[in-house]
Amino acid sequence: MEEVKLIIDSSANEKISERLTVVPLTISISGKDFIDDEHLNMADFLDSMAKNTEEGRTSCPSIDEWLKALEGSSRAIMLTITSGLSGSFSSAYQAKQIYEKDNPNSRVIVIDSRTAGPEVSMIQREIERLVDDQTRFVDIEQKISEYKTHTHLLFVLQSLHNLALNGRVSMAVAKVAKMLKINLVGTASEQGKLEPIAKVRGMKRSLNEILKLMNEMNYQGGRVIIDQCNNEKDAQVLKEKILISYPQAEIIIRPMHGLCAFYAEAGSLMVGFDER
Repeated sequence: MEEVKLIIDSSANEKISERLTVVPLTISISGKDFIDDEHLNMADFLDSMAKNTEEGRTSCPSIDEWLKALEGSSRAIMLTITSGLSGSFSSAYQAKQIYEKDNPNSRVIVIDSRTAGPEVSMIQREIERLVDDQTRFVDIEQKISEYKTHTHLLFVLQSLHNLALNGRVSMAVAKVAKMLKINLVGTASEQGKLEPIAKVRGMKRSLNEILKLMNEMNYQGGRVIIDQCNNEKDAQVLKEKILISYPQAEIIIRPMHGLCAFYAEAGSLMVGFDER
């Protein structure tokens, strides 16, 4: 089987590796652009976010950036953040069409993850497994579509500051939530939108809400990836709580990269898991 090149955007909080190419998104805050790659200074980035009083914005990778990532490949799979939040999928798909036209013997699959952060990583790891098992290239897209029905994303936000600046919630609501220590617990919908489920007071109750929702979503001890933004303490607490019920569960804790940190902010957790 020919070598398959794996390419994702930086929404997955993954590092570049020998087998994985990461194409960065860009975050603009107060007129300054932050490239979401391995050179991003997260402390500086988070400090800029905390001081910001204006609407920030994100920019997806350009078609040229995706094309550069595809160079030299005859078989490639590109996986993007949900099209419900970004134009990354659209840019990647246009790059696929150009690349296949210029390289008639090549084949490129583009997958809209319909999610963000650790759930994207869950999908990426399944793609790697299928490739390692020498699954026929033409079958991979359908198998990933089936796999995605068994993965989920949950998140806890301790700050609504950026959501308020970007018009997702009112500034008054964000200030009251901060004052009362009310956290927002949410999920990624089947349509690829990040949607709130509950408003919970305090982190202890928020973690219990996450555990309750995982059980409702049929979690049975499969893989879990917890991405945290300056909140490894609560990530560890959540991990320990999961292990009490599922001692054999494989649980990874990682730091968020720029794009997810921009939306989720300091103190947040994003939890991706396979229900099986």
